[in-house]
Amino acid sequence: MEIDFVFDTACPWCYIGKRRLRLALEARNGLKPLMRWRPFLLSPDMPLSGMDRRAYVERKFGGPRRAARILEAAQASAEQVGLVLNFDRITRTPNTIDSHRLVRLGETPAQREALLERVFAAYFVEGCDIGDKDELARIGAAEGLDPDRVAAHLASFDDIADIIAENARVHAIGMSGVPGFIFNSRYAIAGAQETNIFLRLVDLALETQVPEPVTNP
Repeated sequence: MEIDFVFDTACPWCYIGKRRLRLALEARNGLKPLMRWRPFLLSPDMPLSGMDRRAYVERKFGGPRRAARILEAAQASAEQVGLVLNFDRITRTPNTIDSHRLVRLGETPAQREALLERVFAAYFVEGCDIGDKDELARIGAAEGLDPDRVAAHLASFDDIADIIAENARVHAIGMSGVPGFIFNSRYAIAGAQETNIFLRLVDLALETQVPEPVTNP
């Protein structure tokens, strides 16, 4: 099975949706599909230095009261799957291109997933600025990457055009928000669905995927 996970690193529902998907896979005897990590830019015009977090969420959600309600809902949903979101620790909303570039530096799907998990935790749990290149180098080192290599990569323009192009492609197929999940390039769903919904999609993908041909030795 193949699963494309479309995400932005500053999206709390992507963190929650990823965890719910993992719980669904564990419920199916630890099914280990080929995961592909597809970047999405929720704020493509975000300044490279990011912006004040409070100003961002109040503008995005239409004022402090509505922002507070929405963030409280995300916190409650996160707690149900064992995650803690410390929104009060976040002071900057980042430009996320560099954090996507870091994830792409992973040499295997497993390492890319570990980098993504570490980025999510750094931002939503620790309140780190994941738009800061030094912080990203630290995160990369924690997952086995050479921090000098990470720093050199982020100082270059490598991968930027690819991430922007990937963002355009997922918009072109009709995905206007994240998280998004595509099973076997055939079944797609958006949003941090409940685990039982993911279970249904996993089962559907398993039932309908074409088996590999058997060849004689």
